[in-house]
Amino acid sequence: MAIKDWKAEERPREKLLSLGASALSDAELLAIFLRTGLPGKSAVELARELVTDFGSLRNLLSTDLKTFCTHKGLGTAKYAQLQAVLEMSRRHLKEGVLRGDAFTSPEQTRNYLSMQLRDRSQEAFACLFLDTRNRLIAYEELFFGTIDGASVHPREVVRRAMQHNAAALILAHNHPSGIAEPSQADRQITRRLQEALGLVDIRVLDHVVIGDECISLAERGMI
Repeated sequence: MAIKDWKAEERPREKLLSLGASALSDAELLAIFLRTGLPGKSAVELARELVTDFGSLRNLLSTDLKTFCTHKGLGTAKYAQLQAVLEMSRRHLKEGVLRGDAFTSPEQTRNYLSMQLRDRSQEAFACLFLDTRNRLIAYEELFFGTIDGASVHPREVVRRAMQHNAAALILAHNHPSGIAEPSQADRQITRRLQEALGLVDIRVLDHVVIGDECISLAERGMI
């Protein structure tokens, strides 16, 4: 049965307009993006099949062009549209914090950093430079590759913090494996940076490790 023949409250678009986007399943959200299905298969049925094939909606959203285009119902045009939607989401989130919103909750920090780092195939170490009211001055990715004590240079972090006249920092890096559990090296890096930045009266508020979930060292009592 075509979606237009479904009851109005069951159609993804009408359901979104009446109940909000959060009320929709992953497949229903994807169906709105797809707009059309395939012969004999509605957009919702195609969307369910794609979510199953990729393993999750996140896997579909983060896949590369070649893999994306191997699935029926998808192609370069859809891939371009999807990348545009994802980039708009990132910019929307970034504009919110650049307007002067303070990083006052771990959840807000996790949301911002997850959008920036979660789906990277390479490890990246980043800093959020904050003013005295914990508002964002700048977000910078400083180190790449295997993030360990040898690759993260406290002197460079201190230099950038002072150039930004930052009063506080939130540190972050991703684990491409998806396992966000902080390692012994992560804790050692945090301590070294706390000591170096403390010498110039700059506070380290948190260190967030990003994988399939986000783990805050501050919440773990490690800072």
